[in-house]
Amino acid sequence: MASSTCDIEEGLAFKPRFDADGLITAVVTDAKSGDLLMVAHMNEEALRKTIAEGQASYYSRSRKALWKKGETSGHVQRVVELRVDCDQDALWLKVDQQGEGACHTGRRSCFYRAVPLGKGGAMTLEFRDADKKFDPAAVYKK
Repeated sequence: MASSTCDIEEGLAFKPRFDADGLITAVVTDAKSGDLLMVAHMNEEALRKTIAEGQASYYSRSRKALWKKGETSGHVQRVVELRVDCDQDALWLKVDQQGEGACHTGRRSCFYRAVPLGKGGAMTLEFRDADKKFDPAAVYKK
């Protein structure tokens, strides 16, 4: 039997709503600073492992595989708090980001470029807080 909207929005039962591909969006912020670090996806297994282990695991849509954040880089995300949005189709992870950064490009955050507002014509992104914290070629040796 499907849960009512009231149960989903006001109840205490955790009933994550995965999309047609079996994924749920995970927004990840630094627990201390509040900085937005990354947006990723989780399947049911990644979510279960994250809850059980207290370390963030995600599902890579490009590789079609589960991955534990930091398994290659050492830049682990220890989950401090896990929240679900009102209709339980998105997650918010507050993490203790260990290591130099969350982004595979070598930066602390995946959100290091801004779209200029109030300008017409061709859009040119602007770098913001874009200093590299580590060398991705050294960290992600293939």
